[in-house]
Amino acid sequence: MTSRRQRNALDKPMAIYEMHVGSWRRVAEQSNRSLSYRELAPQLADYLERLGYTHVEFLPVMDHPFFGSWGYQITGYFAPSGNYGTPQDLMYLVDTLHQRGIGVILDWVPSHFPTDEHGLAFFDGTHLYEHADPRQGYHPEWKSYIFNYGRKEIQSFLISNALFWLRTYHIDGLRVDAVASMLYLDYARKPGEWIPNQYGGRENIEAIRFLRRLNEEVYKNHSDVQTIAEESTSWPMVSRPNYVGGLGFGLKWDMGWMHDTLEYMSQDPIYRRYHHNRLTFRMIYAFHENFVLPLSHDEVVYGKRSLIGKMPGDDWQKFANLRALFGYMYAQPGKKLLFMGGEFGQWRSGCMTAPWTGIYWAIRSMPDCKGGYKTSIAFIVASPRYTKWTATRAGFEWIDCDDADSSTVTLIRKGNRARRLFSWSATLRPYRATVTGSGHRGADPGRRY
Repeated sequence: MTSRRQRNALDKPMAIYEMHVGSWRRVAEQSNRSLSYRELAPQLADYLERLGYTHVEFLPVMDHPFFGSWGYQITGYFAPSGNYGTPQDLMYLVDTLHQRGIGVILDWVPSHFPTDEHGLAFFDGTHLYEHADPRQGYHPEWKSYIFNYGRKEIQSFLISNALFWLRTYHIDGLRVDAVASMLYLDYARKPGEWIPNQYGGRENIEAIRFLRRLNEEVYKNHSDVQTIAEESTSWPMVSRPNYVGGLGFGLKWDMGWMHDTLEYMSQDPIYRRYHHNRLTFRMIYAFHENFVLPLSHDEVVYGKRSLIGKMPGDDWQKFANLRALFGYMYAQPGKKLLFMGGEFGQWRSGCMTAPWTGIYWAIRSMPDCKGGYKTSIAFIVASPRYTKWTATRAGFEWIDCDDADSSTVTLIRKGNRARRLFSWSATLRPYRATVTGSGHRGADPGRRY
């Protein structure tokens, strides 16, 4: 706790492992049950420390009605899920990770809540937490209710809840889910299904005020944590302070990078020359926000296929392309996040598959998946000169970003006092995917990562 201000700083490297507590590992000989918080603690700490992760992000651990889900429909905002143990058991898990120097981030969901009668919906026989008008209080896409952010009592409830997790459980950061759905009154709605604000616009002014107040209170009480916005639009200054007109978050997910890069990597290499701009477009806006580059659970659910399943070619080519993707991801400025199983090329995907069956650890024994991703993380995180300018223009320089015909990009990353940290070149030729990094002090020159 005393060192987390430095660990969470914007100029420090951050490699985040996103995971669902109930399906990371399961006990097959005991009816395929999930590990408890206490059982999970030493295994997870060993695994993350060995791979070089700096943080872990848990999908919602708050109590929710359907155990087979990822947990985003919360009914017990102040209660950790009893499916994995007691509140003290969760504290033990967090403390174990902290002892290994691993920060803990929680997914936090103020954007909607379920319609279950044992939850907040129609709580006292009135629309206490939600708007009475379904055009404001009901989310048609998720079939859930929306908080009435204009009520001071609702603001108090949600902000108190955020501070509760930070204070009581020593959580190091909150990733705020579905911020875009809060910012826009017409989110997932057709014309006539929403009510404009008092100025006739589609911006949710009450939600904007709530988010700004939330971040003010979090950083006032816990200045050494981070709040992270999952915001999927081009809303300006999400991760900029309130006093300059921002929303006050510390970090923002770069959803554009995720979609562009996965679209590029899913192409057969022979056609990638026609999509080269998807690799380079990000650098136009890369420093407008404090970005996290996510390859998250959202990209492997609802039939979207796993990361390895998105890659073209045979098995060898798929793993080669996946290693190239990770290399490119870690060469980019910004924090990094990967969903569980992606680090070794898990094939399984689907919204319901992982919660019920867990990730498929046996694939780690396949020769093609060994070593590539671990090396990428260890090289970047362990390099002392990566600890500065990870989110500023001073730490990045293109050498060649226009070689579309060869599907090659070459860049330099810099550290303190503009010294070169490493140069990086990726060639994604037809049915070959190689990444070469030339390191500086501690890196292996010419080594393929």
